[in-house]
Amino acid sequence: MGGHSEGAQFVNWFGPLLDALRHLGGSGTPDEVTEQIAVAQSVSDDVQNELTSSGQPRFKNQVAWARFYLTKEGLLGSSKRGVWNLTERGRATTLTYEQAHKIFRRWVAIFQDQRRAKAVNTTATEESGIEDAEALMTDFRTAALEIMRNLPPAGFERLSQRLLREAGFTHVEVTGQSNDGGIDGHGILQVNPLVSFKVLFQCKRYANSVTPSIVRDFRGAMSGRADKGIIITTGTFTAEARREANRDGAPPIELVDSEKLIDMLEHLELGLRPVTTYEIDEAFFAEFTAR
Repeated sequence: MGGHSEGAQFVNWFGPLLDALRHLGGSGTPDEVTEQIAVAQSVSDDVQNELTSSGQPRFKNQVAWARFYLTKEGLLGSSKRGVWNLTERGRATTLTYEQAHKIFRRWVAIFQDQRRAKAVNTTATEESGIEDAEALMTDFRTAALEIMRNLPPAGFERLSQRLLREAGFTHVEVTGQSNDGGIDGHGILQVNPLVSFKVLFQCKRYANSVTPSIVRDFRGAMSGRADKGIIITTGTFTAEARREANRDGAPPIELVDSEKLIDMLEHLELGLRPVTTYEIDEAFFAEFTAR
């Protein structure tokens, strides 16, 4: 990986992403796919834990960008339900780095043409192609995250309470600054009329990464008191914390990082209003331009 430019680092994951989805049976959640790539490509914990300047996990972001281009190319489906899936073409496609970079360059050129059509003058570089798409996709996510990270602790607890209620939990209570082993609240998840789970949650409103010791302390505090635990953070979880949360023989703890948190806000339309827009479908008009 060392010889490739910073601007196009995510192109390294085009082929491994297709391989990971094949390994997972053709579909998977972003976390499942990212984890499978990390295992198959022996991605170190240090690389997985590295954050961008805005506090996002760099590796996870790069895999998401690989998915963006593979979807444009028609190798992945464009499901809006948080599951990535291979198309029929995707199932039959394996990519070398050179083939992946060819796909990337083609889409950068298409984005540049679209920019010119909008009469926006920018330098034609690979990096500007990335920045255009990135600005389009991440502006509202960055803004929402900034707002949440600046909420007072009690405000973030109440936001978490609202999120859990909207997600189907009942009797959600915030216990506040009780120093109760890191437990900030509890609720009930009613699976069906006969089955329910008591759930404890912890809210971490900060920009850095949640470590495995925080997960262990939280699990210790919830021992014997609840069926399940959830840690919600505006930051990220280290690779070690994720492994600790799902360690064999220990009660599993659900981890909601900043990405999943904004996905939930988006899905529930809380604090985020959807806006419909349109982009030109060049292929549609192509058949009418022939003389």
